Amino acid sequence: MKLRPLDDRVVIKQLEAEEKTAGGIILPDTAKEKPQMGKIVAVGPGKLTDDGKRTKMSVRKNDKVIYAKYIGNDVEIDGDKYVILSERDILGIVEK
Repeated sequence: MKLRPLDDRVVIKQLEAEEKTAGGIILPDTAKEKPQMGKIVAVGPGKLTDDGKRTKMSVRKNDKVIYAKYIGNDVEIDGDKYVILSERDILGIVEK
């Protein structure tokens, strides 16, 4: 199944939550926090302005990003978890 976002929205595949703390303590599922990092799998065409033009998106497919914690809509497609959110909810791009 393909998912194509509209306007300035992006589809992000969530990275897995951490299994251990930095000190080596294994976390149970109930203690794991929702991940805030993911990889962009689809990008919309850009927001439509009042004069009918599209704004350019500042993120691209395959960018690794950090996004706001309790933002976006969680969806599950074919067993994979995704977040759909607006570009403005992305806090930054993780560069290598």
